Amino acid sequence: MDKTVYQYTGDQPVDLTQWAATTDTRIKTAQRNADLETLHDLQRRLYAQKQTGVVIILQGMDTAGKDGLIRHVFSGFNPAGTSVVSFKQPTSVDLQHDFLWRINRQLPARGEIRIFNRSQYEDVLISRVHPEILVGQHLPGVQSVADVTDKFFERRYHDLRHFETYLRHQGIMTYKFFLHISQKEQTARLERRLALPEKNWKFSTSDLKERQFWAAYQTAYAQMLEHTATAKNPWYIIPADDKPTARRLVTAILTQELSQLDPQYPQVTADQQAHFQQLLQQLRKGQI
Repeated sequence: MDKTVYQYTGDQPVDLTQWAATTDTRIKTAQRNADLETLHDLQRRLYAQKQTGVVIILQGMDTAGKDGLIRHVFSGFNPAGTSVVSFKQPTSVDLQHDFLWRINRQLPARGEIRIFNRSQYEDVLISRVHPEILVGQHLPGVQSVADVTDKFFERRYHDLRHFETYLRHQGIMTYKFFLHISQKEQTARLERRLALPEKNWKFSTSDLKERQFWAAYQTAYAQMLEHTATAKNPWYIIPADDKPTARRLVTAILTQELSQLDPQYPQVTADQQAHFQQLLQQLRKGQI
């Protein structure tokens, strides 16, 4: 599978209407299973090596399938080296700090994989659609909605790009996935949440409220993608109308990306190996 088909590096303006929410790409079950097996092995090696931390960012409109993707792709990972963080509305404590403060607190240790269900990019998405939420956060120069200008967001885009560069310099790699769902498919998924009792718990009235701003969110996502994608930290725009396909694409891309890191189990010295052999013989003889 050619990952560059879904890779966006910011080298040209992005028009989400030109990025399909569906795809004819077929990843056979055998290939999917092989990718998952390889991915799980890479995670174990990464954890044992304790050299590189990994952040996996999942962004998308409501009902885009982030939770299900996490469950299907990462369920086989070693829990000791993997965790998920869901970023909700900032708390009053969060708002007393810089907008990346809560992100910094959740970064992985070396050898760990941290999955961000939503992320720091919410701060250039929701606030782009609802700039009024920034008023009263005691931000420099923001006294009213009129102060939330393109220049304000350009600074945040700049900070987001350089934050990922800084993390890369510290041995923390970031892989970013935008689950691109169509409005028609979102309608169908919201209908199922309302119609099926076993899915009622997933429904929130806020989903319908935010749906009214669909066009504004599409614009905000396009601006975010265009200003924060780089050659070294691209976004992967994943067609997400079909959940199994989206999961298989993310699995395949992550397998390729982590394979390039080439994590290895730590090697012991010849003296250590000889000592281990002595201990092994003593253990087998019941001497220890």
